[in-house]
Amino acid sequence: MSVGLEQEEGGGGQALDRLRAAWSRRKWLAIVLFAVAMTASATLVMALPDVYRSTATVLIEGQQVPERFVGSTVTSELETRLASITQDVLSRPRLEALINRLGLYPDLRHDESPGPGMAAAIGRLRNDVKLELRSSEAGGAYRRTTIAFGLSYRGADPQQVAVVANTLASAYVEENLKVRERSASGTTEFLRVQLDEAKKRLDDQEGHVSALRARYLGDLPGQGQAHLARLESLGSQLRLNNDSQLRLVERRDAMAAQLLRARSESGVEPDEDRLQRLKGELANLRVKYTDFWPDIIRLKDEIASLEKKLAEPKPRKPVDDLPPTPQVLQLREALKSAHTEMSILKTEEQRIRKDLAVYQARIDSTPQREREFADLTRDYENLKEMYYTLLKRYGEAQIAENMEQRQKGEQFRVLEPAVPSGTPAAPNRLRLLLLGVGLSAALGVGVMFVAEILDTSFHSVNDLRAFSALPVLVAIPRIITESDARRQRHRFRLATVGVMVALVLAAGASYVAASGNQFLTNLLSPIKDAPRG
Repeated sequence: MSVGLEQEEGGGGQALDRLRAAWSRRKWLAIVLFAVAMTASATLVMALPDVYRSTATVLIEGQQVPERFVGSTVTSELETRLASITQDVLSRPRLEALINRLGLYPDLRHDESPGPGMAAAIGRLRNDVKLELRSSEAGGAYRRTTIAFGLSYRGADPQQVAVVANTLASAYVEENLKVRERSASGTTEFLRVQLDEAKKRLDDQEGHVSALRARYLGDLPGQGQAHLARLESLGSQLRLNNDSQLRLVERRDAMAAQLLRARSESGVEPDEDRLQRLKGELANLRVKYTDFWPDIIRLKDEIASLEKKLAEPKPRKPVDDLPPTPQVLQLREALKSAHTEMSILKTEEQRIRKDLAVYQARIDSTPQREREFADLTRDYENLKEMYYTLLKRYGEAQIAENMEQRQKGEQFRVLEPAVPSGTPAAPNRLRLLLLGVGLSAALGVGVMFVAEILDTSFHSVNDLRAFSALPVLVAIPRIITESDARRQRHRFRLATVGVMVALVLAAGASYVAASGNQFLTNLLSPIKDAPRG
């Protein structure tokens, strides 16, 4: 156990001896590299320009008029609208105008004309601007509501930085107003166009409905019951007319029979009157009996004989030449009146039957008319409902547009304008110096070890013995003559001068690289975002 410990201690001592030997041989290389790197980093850190940052806080104020009275037509989410406004505010034309007006980044651009320099300046400005949303948990633990945002800008001149931050904040406020006004106006204009189109279509449909009503006047849906009532009334009138005709026929036949009897009593009955009388009797019998009734057969024979007799040409004595009696004249007058009344009844019957046909046709066509009117009326009612809906929404959009024009809707307000900062936000020189010390030491030690590893020469007898199995018989120490000492002093002086030159060159290069290089400042010492509320 003691032997193992001695071996471990011997191994650790050999490693430490090798480190001491390497340090003694390479210490000046490590020291020079550390000095050069430290000089360069210290010069770089001290030459970096100060970067100042100013932030303008913009408050998001809600709609001043309650939404239950006036609804807003701007329905886009706040974050979406902010992203859109950011794209517009940070667009190339607006940033180019801002750079030219405030004279930003003169080291990147040589004139006001567009070119690579202006493109680089615009890119730098976009990197130097930062938007920080600030929210609250008013909507719940899992839903944060944006109530404000900070707009910050960083640069070398604190006064100019504050001016740029305030200018951008004002641009956000103005652009938000323009966006909301454009959205409200666009909604109102869209609804107005839709309302005009709906009004035109409604007028056209109303014209179709009026034309259909005019074409089928009296045959419109909803008049079916009236048509049925009218049809029933006409049926009753027709029955009354038929009854009146039957009564009139009976009365006329009775008067004709009386006239014939009167003429028979006077001894005069013309064959024509007899023929008419027989035909009347035959018509009355046919109402009650069939054609095989004996009296009907007899009357048919008599009528045939009289018609044959009247068909033979022979002189007849006119009846009118016979002296009529007062009874005959009265009967003739009553019979004439009956014929006239019969004509009136026949004419009225034709009219009633014609009206019956008209109303029956209307009742038969009622289902088709109802379908036509239902289709047309349904389209008309739909268009009418859509028109009044659009009219209501158009009125609401006009009110919302007026609200946006009066700036009573949601708007941005600069709560805290940016002020010039008294202390730079970057660089953090202490941290950078400590980082430079660490990197310089690591560089010196690393190069020393690399040089030691790449060196294949033997520096001691032990190295030779470790490399070769042959025994070492003798070791000759290093003999330094006077000329060797002079050469060493000469090389030392040259090395010292070289190191001084390297230090000056490193310091100069670092100063040139860091002087006025705001981008390098931002890269080496980034500015942390402010915490969100």
